[in-house]
Amino acid sequence: MRVFRMVVAAGAVAAFAILAQTQTRPAPPPTNVAIIDSSAFSDEKTGIARVMAAVQQIETKFDPLRAEIRGMRDRLNTMRSDIQKKRQVQDAQMTARQTEEADRLELQIKRKAEDAQASYQKESMAILDPLQREIGTALTAYAQSRGVTLLIDANRVPIVYAAANVDITRDFINDYNRTHPAGTAPAPARPTRP
Repeated sequence: MRVFRMVVAAGAVAAFAILAQTQTRPAPPPTNVAIIDSSAFSDEKTGIARVMAAVQQIETKFDPLRAEIRGMRDRLNTMRSDIQKKRQVQDAQMTARQTEEADRLELQIKRKAEDAQASYQKESMAILDPLQREIGTALTAYAQSRGVTLLIDANRVPIVYAAANVDITRDFINDYNRTHPAGTAPAPARPTRP
């Protein structure tokens, strides 16, 4: 019986100690979680208007180069087809010259396409990076103004389940398009010093 009383007394002391300790710790602030899907920013019909305008600007700039490369590829395909058709009836040296010419054109196409890709990426970064920073700043301000303490991008983190009311994507896009019209440009990137 005495052992039982000691166990009960020890349990009571432990319970009081835990209770006292939890009362002295401040309660953590409530967490307001929201989800955004940044891939929706570039949707042609319902995305951020300034993103679509920037993408269209880049595409328009590179359309002539794409057409030139496409024309070169068409010419190469025609050359290769002609070589195949005439291989049996023409001189071997002529076929070899035509093949060399087609190979040179293929190398030109490859180099032009690589240069175009590098230029496209550089141009995209120059135009989209300042816009991306501006959207990030606007998203932070938007979340803070609505008491969001944790914002998760569904485009970067797999979401297994989320209630529809925690997805703020559409509301943010509408708010951003209203406060940042497509005709205005973000602040240009500051040049970095070496």
